[in-house]
Amino acid sequence: MTTANRTAVPDSAEQPTMRVWPETGQALGLGRQSTYDAVARGEIPVIRIGRRLLVPTASLRRMLALDGPKSVA
Repeated sequence: MTTANRTAVPDSAEQPTMRVWPETGQALGLGRQSTYDAVARGEIPVIRIGRRLLVPTASLRRMLALDGPKSVA
């Protein structure tokens, strides 16, 4: 998959959660099965609501270090 096909990880204030597939998988450059395999291994953080799996955007951004280091006061 090329970077042109990847989706950006949105700001958590604008979109608190993302669907596992296709949003999260494509943002990470993974295929559908690889994405669900990573969820099963606990490599992608998820929230389960009924049968639906959602990825907390803040957790994904933190995991990918997209927001930079937090300062400690």
